[in-house]
Amino acid sequence: MALWNTKPPVERIRNGYRINLADEERDLLRNLLAQLRDLLVGPNDHPALTRIFPAAYDQPQYAEFDAEYQRLMRVDLVASRLAGIEIVLLALNAKPPLQEGQLLAMTQAINGIRLVLGTVLDVSEELDIDDIADDDPRASDYHLYGFLSWLLEWTVRALTGDNS
Repeated sequence: MALWNTKPPVERIRNGYRINLADEERDLLRNLLAQLRDLLVGPNDHPALTRIFPAAYDQPQYAEFDAEYQRLMRVDLVASRLAGIEIVLLALNAKPPLQEGQLLAMTQAINGIRLVLGTVLDVSEELDIDDIADDDPRASDYHLYGFLSWLLEWTVRALTGDNS
């Protein structure tokens, strides 16, 4: 992957933003977005979705309130994420400049993928990806998590005007 490209992966340009990713990186994102879409339209109780749809009422005595919140809001939350995924899929094919709404959707989508992968890998704040051994069976998944984190950081930088 082109992590050492001379241009930032996402940058602010005149009249909008540009995504500077190699074709393989764009293909990877398309694949990951399709997998996220499949998870979102699948069973509501899939454990990988825990961080995307955290409990609104986290204490056991409020389980009934949380169930009601999930019942009322889940469809809207899923619809919002699905719409964002479609925006990003189109943006990955679009010529610059991209608009702020497209980049905001990209931020949400990348973060969604990271949340799912982080749940599967049980990532915590103590994790240092550089400490993962190359022979760890999940090393490639941790490196993918690092790539998504890097891409998310640059997307936020572009949105905030920090291209340094």
